[in-house]
Amino acid sequence: MAVSLPEKLAKELESFAKETGRSKRDIIRESLSIYLWKAKLKLIKKKLRPFAKKADLITEEDVFKKIS
Repeated sequence: MAVSLPEKLAKELESFAKETGRSKRDIIRESLSIYLWKAKLKLIKKKLRPFAKKADLITEEDVFKKIS
């Protein structure tokens, strides 16, 4: 798979790779993995929101109080 990056982002990636001693490929893989994990979590939260409201769980603190 080939990916084109805007010039500024490509330079930032190159610089970061040099700073950290990591390959651009590894940084991109890790970044994509983290992005997908966060996107999935956001989707799950969105799907569960109506059920949480019915249970009067509005904040994360509400959830922790309920399960503690």
